Amino acid sequence: MDPLEGKTLKMILEELVETYGWEFLGGKIRINCFLENPSVQSSLIFLRRTPWARSKVERFYLRHLKKKAKPSKT
Repeated sequence: MDPLEGKTLKMILEELVETYGWEFLGGKIRINCFLENPSVQSSLIFLRRTPWARSKVERFYLRHLKKKAKPSKT
């Protein structure tokens, strides 16, 4: 099953922003819409028009899901 199935770009972006914040995302995914006056709305517009940037965000989200699924060592 595709982990992105059923997830909108908005849902993905909001989860990443909630988890990591704009500053961290801007450091990991070097795109201006995360670095200068970031907002979900402006980022969605850019990501929908820019396939390479959307791909980077989706790949980062997949890594985020893998990290989340790993059992924590205590």
